[in-house]
Amino acid sequence: MLKAIADENRAKITYALCQDEELCVCDIANILGVTVANASHHLRTLYKQGVVNLRKEGKLAFYSLDDEHIRQIMMIALTHKKEVKVNV
Repeated sequence: MLKAIADENRAKITYALCQDEELCVCDIANILGVTVANASHHLRTLYKQGVVNLRKEGKLAFYSLDDEHIRQIMMIALTHKKEVKVNV
């Protein structure tokens, strides 16, 4: 799971999903500043690793975090990063 979110774009996706309960692929592509195809590629990896859930509504695909533990891990990692910067 940590390997899956180690990529910068996948970390951004995970963080965005920590902020919003659910986002469609086009929203995630806009957040990342990439194509929908590129965002879909990263989301597929996160889905296969069990980081996100997929819900389809017609042609739209909506993603959310798999569970609260993913959100907690992401928030702890960001808090740790801020503490390291302060202590340097």
